[in-house]
Amino acid sequence: MMYDDLLARSFSKHEKKKLGYGAFFGCLLIALSFCTVFKPYLGPLPALNLKQSMAAGFKMLMVRDKSGSYSTPLAPLTHLSETNTSSSQETVKAAKIVTDKMEPVTNKTEPVIKKMEPLCDATERRGDICNINGDVRIQGNSSSVFLVSSEMSILARNNNSWSIRPYARKGDRAAMIQVKEWSVKLSGRNEIPPCNKNHTVPAILFSQGGYTGNHFHDFSDVVIPLYLTSRQYNGEVQFLITDKRPWWIAKFKAILKNLSRYELIDIDREEEVHCFPSAVVGLKRDVKAQLSIDPSKNSYSMSDFKEFLRSCYSLKNANAIKLRDGQRKKPQLLIISRKRTRSFTNIGEITKMASRLGYKVIVAEPTMNVSKFAELVNSCDVLMGVHGAGLANVVFLPKNAILIQVVPFGGFEWLAKTYYGEPTKDMNVKYLEYKISTKESTLVQQYPPDHVVFKDPYSIQKQGWIAFKSVYLDKQNVKLDVNRFRTTLLKALELLHQ
Repeated sequence: MMYDDLLARSFSKHEKKKLGYGAFFGCLLIALSFCTVFKPYLGPLPALNLKQSMAAGFKMLMVRDKSGSYSTPLAPLTHLSETNTSSSQETVKAAKIVTDKMEPVTNKTEPVIKKMEPLCDATERRGDICNINGDVRIQGNSSSVFLVSSEMSILARNNNSWSIRPYARKGDRAAMIQVKEWSVKLSGRNEIPPCNKNHTVPAILFSQGGYTGNHFHDFSDVVIPLYLTSRQYNGEVQFLITDKRPWWIAKFKAILKNLSRYELIDIDREEEVHCFPSAVVGLKRDVKAQLSIDPSKNSYSMSDFKEFLRSCYSLKNANAIKLRDGQRKKPQLLIISRKRTRSFTNIGEITKMASRLGYKVIVAEPTMNVSKFAELVNSCDVLMGVHGAGLANVVFLPKNAILIQVVPFGGFEWLAKTYYGEPTKDMNVKYLEYKISTKESTLVQQYPPDHVVFKDPYSIQKQGWIAFKSVYLDKQNVKLDVNRFRTTLLKALELLHQ
């Protein structure tokens, strides 16, 4: 109150009003000086669109990015009187200078980069395979497959080309040397010739080279892998054949027609560019074993494959005979004969002994007429033979039938188990094995008893496949001890009763 009284006495009413104005403008000047002094210490501001906003008699600078969306308002840079327009213009001008010093924002279009899975899988132990989706172009006379892409990809920067031999036996040099190599490339649209023939269905490109012609390898390396790869398309797929063998196509005509509704194309002879919406180069093969499909890794099983074969060849028997005491119908035994190597030298004795046990015996050698032989095998309850390609006809046996594999002398145990022993488990076929003794091998007529061939077969195996094959496969026939073998046939009868 003392200061108020003192001011009242010292100044008139008009003087006090002038003093108030002076104090207001003094505070405003101090605020502007503060901003000017500390401006050099402020960091550079991004390009801003400035917008004035009136709030409570003051202006606030609002930040707006180039996209037109607003960020959180900045704290007021200063309080401006409505009458102080010159100071306001100076502040805006200063902000414009900061903006003008920044580089202009350009709308350059960056190339689209996509992360892309590799076109080809080279990790498959049985064979490389390429699954290609998109604009696929196949040029047969250059053995090339192109995937047209207009976009860059992380994959394209590192690797855009693969070499593949489309046969499912990778690692076997003797087989793969007979298979043509194809290139698979990720390419720009202007880097390849235009389409000459357009297809509306996917393509599968595979080889008929390798070991085709051997009945076992026909199924293990081509037929079963082709089934696994193409069955999902339900016939709406185009087969492209490289390393074409016309006799092979004739042999498996029924199977090929049931997997594809379209005529095969001998792609090696094609000069035109064929275009597809997708393609598979190579065949999918199970790594589990020979003549096998692992249902845990595939949509199909060996049982499914056998049903497919029954449909292809119109096979009648779904199940083998189930024997009952007093039953007159005899189980049928098919003995696979061989003319060149690993043949039975006493087939007559074997037939007579089996007949006395109650079997109806048939002796036959597989032929190129797969349809006719499949029908014969399907009519039998027991199939027996020496280890060899003919036993691959096990795929035509009905359920609960029996395979008897006669294992030659010389360390065939692994081959016997891998090629036929294990696969029968997935076929609903029962398996019996008979290992011959040295006395039952015709090798005793060619080598003395103390020869390394008898004493140490493993030493022959260490010399390589050619050495092993030349002795134990090519030079050996079998003379069964019918009395010793009789036990195996009796066991088969027992299994048919179950």
